[in-house]
Amino acid sequence: MIVTLTLSRYIARQFLLAVLSAWAALAALVAMFDFIELLRRSAAKPDATFALVVQIAALRVPFILMQILPFAVLLGGVICFWRLTRTSELIVARAAGISAWEFLTVPTLCAMSLGVIATLALSPLSSAMLSRAEALETAYIRTGGGPLALNGGQLWLRQSDRELTPKGVAIIHASAVALRDEQLTTGRVSVFRLDDGDRLLARIEAASASLAKGYWVFGEARAIRPDQLPELSRELKLATDLTVGRVQDSFAAPDTLSVWVLPDFIALLERSGFSSARHRLHFHALLALPLLAATMALVAAGFSMRPTRRGGVARMIGGGVSVGFSLFVISKVAEEFGQSGALPVILAAWAPAASGLMLAVALLLHTEDG
Repeated sequence: MIVTLTLSRYIARQFLLAVLSAWAALAALVAMFDFIELLRRSAAKPDATFALVVQIAALRVPFILMQILPFAVLLGGVICFWRLTRTSELIVARAAGISAWEFLTVPTLCAMSLGVIATLALSPLSSAMLSRAEALETAYIRTGGGPLALNGGQLWLRQSDRELTPKGVAIIHASAVALRDEQLTTGRVSVFRLDDGDRLLARIEAASASLAKGYWVFGEARAIRPDQLPELSRELKLATDLTVGRVQDSFAAPDTLSVWVLPDFIALLERSGFSSARHRLHFHALLALPLLAATMALVAAGFSMRPTRRGGVARMIGGGVSVGFSLFVISKVAEEFGQSGALPVILAAWAPAASGLMLAVALLLHTEDG
């Protein structure tokens, strides 16, 4: 028992050292290219100083760490297991009666722990810093009017209508929407108020609207109800649980939201009529990150624990890196399919990691027990 515990601590130390070293090296390499790209894009922007570009690049580092964690586990695992095999330490452990599954348990748990820490601790830091980086990049480097410009400056949303009994919904269409200085204003607005049976109760036409705390304010608004004459133009208010920040977040990348706030924000998006597919997929991808990290550790073990006397070490290690990188790419492609609706969100987030885990276990069974 003491021998097994001592060996487990030794393997865990070697594995974590290799993974953290690979993580830092890959992060430095990716951050350098990201910094160079920011410099290129800011070359024609007089307001984008060198210090500002450095700040944006530094704010994006936690996001880069989140993105490359699975591949860092793969690369670090390959290096660790190859070293242990080359020095015959794993061969001695097997001769002592310790199976491959026993000494793989600790690296797998270490990889899962890194995934859990990244999901629960690094993800909130990454989202906050990336949000700040995106704001600076939008203000000083990017061209265009922000996320709403991609929608032609228009806004469609559906929200619960708390003024109706029983509660209904309000569908709002606004044109010439602008988000400036934490204020949301629009041009002409149409509001369709429906009851819980989707029957039209009223239509509001307004010349302008602004989002205040807890309600919409419609200027020069006229309410039109079935079988009634239109009302005279006046200022109308409509209660809402939306805020300017939430409207901005709905158009922002899901990576700028913490894993802790995503469930409530997804529920708010669905109540308000925004599509929540991107945010639900990102949330499940964060939950699946520990499983993906464990899968990468097992893939690394399956391709790098072959004794050197059997030859083909370079081919085996290259094959492990290729398979792990392919799995990493497949997970990103599956996310794209999930965002487009071609795949269910849960399947797109969990299937690559789960299938890769099964393939890695099958490879180890064939290599070690076959």
